[in-house]
Amino acid sequence: MMRKKMLYVASVAVLVTVGVFVFGRSTRAGYESAEYKVIESDGKFEVREYPDLMLVATTTEIDAEGRDGSFMKLFGYISGANESEQKISMTTPVFMENDKADSEAQMGFVMPKDVAAGGVPVPTGADVDVRKRSGGRFAVLRFSGRINAKLAKESEAKLRQWMKSKGLVAADDPGNSGVEAASYDPPFTPGPLRRNEVLIRLQTPAPAAAEAQPSDNAPAK
Repeated sequence: MMRKKMLYVASVAVLVTVGVFVFGRSTRAGYESAEYKVIESDGKFEVREYPDLMLVATTTEIDAEGRDGSFMKLFGYISGANESEQKISMTTPVFMENDKADSEAQMGFVMPKDVAAGGVPVPTGADVDVRKRSGGRFAVLRFSGRINAKLAKESEAKLRQWMKSKGLVAADDPGNSGVEAASYDPPFTPGPLRRNEVLIRLQTPAPAAAEAQPSDNAPAK
């Protein structure tokens, strides 16, 4: 009897884990995602080329994970808190860029392609701005877990070590750290199933790299 009960509990645990995995993947796949081209791939490391992206952004505390109200400011914007009262679809990823303040960063939502092409509406909420994320080449490391300053720093160190081994040089950006974090999943997604990334902008022109490979974010042909 006890053995059957243990098998039942184990089976339920497996089903829940699989269900969360499938739900998390399907939820993430339901959003438009910022496009990029993979230039080089090495396990969890990549060199990518991004086009210009339009973001709506606000200031956040690095370790707050949006709990300081920053996420809701941006969510309010896409829910209609703009001069056009336009409702805008959620996209992935949510970018976090360190502005060289020890505890602050810029959190940004990527505007859908049709909104960016038609003109991004002006925010009506406080401390919310529209800005352009300039395109270029980035070194990227993908990792899981609940992103925070410590995890991001550890991932950045690994990425810089990989860049050094590949002869890749970070861009000199006096206004910002040149380092971004990106999160692709809703807050309820368990840490081990979360897709996070750390990105470092590279000098342009970048060193010669391998032939471009299609990304999982590239549009279908």
